[in-house]
Amino acid sequence: MKDLAAMQSFERSRLDRSKLCSFDNETIEAPTAPLIHQEARFLYICEGHGVIRIQGHDVELRPNTLLSILPWQITAVTEVAEPLQYHLVIYNLHTLNRYIRAFSDERGDAVDWLAHIEWQPALYCNEGQAHRMQQFFLSLREEVGLESILGAAPPKVLGSLAVVNRLVELVILMERFRAEQPEPAAADRASAAPDMSEILRYLYCHTGEKLTLKGLSRIFYVSESSLSSYISGMTGLSFFDLLNEMRIGKTANYLLYTDLTLEEIAAALGYVDASHISKVFSARVGMRINDYRKTYRRVESICRIETDRRVYALVEYICRSYNEPLSARAVAEKFGCTAAEMNRALMLQVEKNFEEFLNYVRINRAAELLLTTDQTVTYIAMEVGYANVKTFNRNFLRFKVMTPGDFRKKVALQESRL
Repeated sequence: MKDLAAMQSFERSRLDRSKLCSFDNETIEAPTAPLIHQEARFLYICEGHGVIRIQGHDVELRPNTLLSILPWQITAVTEVAEPLQYHLVIYNLHTLNRYIRAFSDERGDAVDWLAHIEWQPALYCNEGQAHRMQQFFLSLREEVGLESILGAAPPKVLGSLAVVNRLVELVILMERFRAEQPEPAAADRASAAPDMSEILRYLYCHTGEKLTLKGLSRIFYVSESSLSSYISGMTGLSFFDLLNEMRIGKTANYLLYTDLTLEEIAAALGYVDASHISKVFSARVGMRINDYRKTYRRVESICRIETDRRVYALVEYICRSYNEPLSARAVAEKFGCTAAEMNRALMLQVEKNFEEFLNYVRINRAAELLLTTDQTVTYIAMEVGYANVKTFNRNFLRFKVMTPGDFRKKVALQESRL
């Protein structure tokens, strides 16, 4: 378990799932544990010095560094010489890439910007380039607001189009600034050879194919058992559970940003059929697939939660009803607001959105039952509101950093020594 990497959410915003991108400011003061990023992001270093490891390769961080991280890449900040302060943009890679690839470069070729950032994820800006970058990030913040202070910008005319245009502008700046800089040395390019962590990126890029451990072992020249051990040791998930996790993230994007039918999405992402995709999605997200599309797609009206009393009632309701089959849409409707406004209210009150808080309450109750009863893990999972043990185990691992069985053994063992 000590090598297990934390897995970031596939959502761009903790407040509103329908957002194309979110903007925030963050600080890192010490080295971090490995992170698996389910969604793409840009980091622009404003202050500080350090080193980040991306896909097994060390990258220097210093002021005016633009760092590009792609879905299912693994990162860890390994050194912080001075606290790192940076702008963070989490964005929908599929939508952005679709817009960019609709155009050609001066030679008539498609713009292969993703290959460039896979090859060289860090762009070090000079003084003039840094000024342009700072202007860009200020304009993006004005458009989408600041996530950490719940500063969502009010709806604007053609807001989604404006956000996509901003992101396209950033890619153009990256490509132009990169062209102004010398080519990486041959030794640097040689050091970019893929390692085992590239397996996750490969899976993500080929989710629509029929993937097997046997096939992957031939591609990466390792045994099936080594592949399986690496995946479970890094993510805490089996090969097929990880594949489903990746497909779920892509499914959510298709539901939000396309008019594809469930049959068409199933075919694009490697599901058996529409029934299969519905079953997997509902088990993972806790909401029927059609309800998800209706709830989060193209949210146009925002209902204000007017009083603290309603927020307290919302928290109390979740704490008392955690063992019921709650959904964000149903609870939001019960309290007369949208899912986005409910999440904003909860973030102000408990610093967690609806799903985070619901799982937090459920797992804490489960931990209590594990220590005070002899009930099985399956019974406890159902008792606290989970429809299946797999979802319960995944969330327990997330909050307690160990399995329910290990928690029962280790905590009981610690208490016996007091």
